[in-house]
Amino acid sequence: MKIIKIILGVIISFAVIFLSTGLIFKETAYTTQVEVQKPLEEVFALFNDSSKITNWIPELQSIEPIDVKPEKTGSTYKMVVENKNGEKITLQEKVMAYVPNEKVTLFFNAETMLKTDDYTFSFDNGITTITNNSVCRGNSYLVSCVFPYFKSVFKEQDQGYLNNFKSYIEKN
Repeated sequence: MKIIKIILGVIISFAVIFLSTGLIFKETAYTTQVEVQKPLEEVFALFNDSSKITNWIPELQSIEPIDVKPEKTGSTYKMVVENKNGEKITLQEKVMAYVPNEKVTLFFNAETMLKTDDYTFSFDNGITTITNNSVCRGNSYLVSCVFPYFKSVFKEQDQGYLNNFKSYIEKN
């Protein structure tokens, strides 16, 4: 009986810690960055060319415009990605800010995740630097409890996409 109480106490402790995570961390934030050996205008143009995005985001199956605004800010797109298990996930992307050759802020609404990617572009000594400040939130409290434990996975994936972009643009 004493062993059962100890095991039950450990399980309850882990459950309390896990559920407290969602109260303490409302969102998961991280930064990724890459330097590209190309002019700013070329990098910015290619980065924002939705017809080329599958060249650095291999999981992306399709991107379809829903509502495209002439100034880009406010435009929305339907995206379909395929995860590692072969499942297709549909998400909606909204352009929250678009300043040519300076900044693009994208908001993604996926099935369980709300994510904002704030990309800034700068140029110095022949090198364009892309910095992405990302913020992830869950659509539910339980999902929000999980996200802080996957911060390194999210960051690694976004860094991989930036590295893929760098490789793609520097080859062309």
